[in-house]
Formats: sequence, C-alpha cells, structure tokens
Amino acid sequence: MPLATTRRAGLVDQVIDQLRDAIAQGEWPVGQRIPTETALVAQLGVGRNTVREAVRALAHTGILEVRQGDGTYVRATSEVSGALRRLCGTELREVLLVRRTLEVEGARLAATARTDAELESLRVLLQRRDSDQLDGRVDDFARTDAEFHLEIVRCGHNGLLFELYRGLMEAITASVASTYDHPDHAELAQHRAIVDAIEARDAAGAAQAAGDFLDEILARAEESGKTAD
Repeated sequence: MPLATTRRAGLVDQVIDQLRDAIAQGEWPVGQRIPTETALVAQLGVGRNTVREAVRALAHTGILEVRQGDGTYVRATSEVSGALRRLCGTELREVLLVRRTLEVEGARLAATARTDAELESLRVLLQRRDSDQLDGRVDDFARTDAEFHLEIVRCGHNGLLFELYRGLMEAITASVASTYDHPDHAELAQHRAIVDAIEARDAAGAAQAAGDFLDEILARAEESGKTAD
C-alpha cells in the first residue's frame, strides 16, 4: 500500500474516532445537524477528503445520516445503536417487545449477580424515577426510567446484553415518554417489586415482575392505539 494512502487512512480513522467521541459525549445530540464540512475541516485541521471519508464511514454504520442539500445529522450515539435502529426501527410495539426480551433476562441475571453497591444504586435511581413521575416531569422521568432499566441490565454483569440494551437507549427513552399518561401508583409498585426481587436474589421473581410490567405497558399502548401502524 502506498505510504500516502496509509497516512490518509490513519487520519480518517483518527477523525472517525474524534467525531464518534463528540457524539457519544453529547456534543451533538441525536437529531441535531453536525457542523458543515468546511467547519469540520477548520476545526480538525485535516483535508476535506479526510472529513468526507470519515463522515461517509459513520453514515454507513448508522451513526450519521447525510441528507442531500440539508446537511449531516446525528442518527445514533454508537454503531450498536445505529445497527439496532435499522433492525427494529422505531415502531413502538417492536421497541416494547425487544425491551421485554432484554429486560426480563436482565432482571433475572441482576438477581443473582448484583452487588450491594449496585443494589443501592438501583434504589437511588428508583426513588428519582418515582419522584420525576409523581411530579409530572415527563422528560426527566423518561430519561431516569431508561437509566433505571439500564442499571438493572448492568447489574447482571453480562457485557453483551448491556451493550445491546445501551444501544437502544434513544428508542427506549422515546418509548417511555410515548407511553406516559399520568402517575400510575400500580406501576410504581411494579418497579419496586423488580428491585425487591433483585434484593432478595429471587431470579424467577425478578424476571416475572419485569415481564408483567412490560406486558401491561404493551397492552395499554395497544388499547390506546399507540402501536398502530
């Protein structure tokens, strides 16, 4: 391989890493347009072709979306998220069914693998989640609820399951917001039941509680027509 090509490939990889890190850290949130090619060239100190190749590579993975005549937008925060979004889309019923699959197994694993420190972290997130819901802070509630369920999966200490779930966080957060109607005390109790079962190291009980909760959310969404095509 010619030396010039090798150097350019190395620069492209560096720019890909820089752009990916900026997106992962929230510098450009999902749905936002990134700076123009000219601005990125000046900001990163590389050539126009290098920036173009890096953007093309990130668009191929699903992180970016190039809209001709409009600019380039952030579509996902990671390659995993981009791939999962392509596979399951954003249709609510599909997201809820995927959530059920991952969260039931996540709760089961958490009940046997969690540490005392992780259990305390779950309790703190649960309290914050409940407060956001009861106070009607819908956006905060959606984010905190998604973080709570992500923490449950983290407690299972299965790295691949955690990365799969984390890759769906945008879709999961959106599904929480779209199924929020009003403070539901039964739902509060269901979430506490999941944590109580994890605390008791009751794997079957934790899985059952997680499944029951999502079955109810899905049924309610279907009844209200939110999952209709």
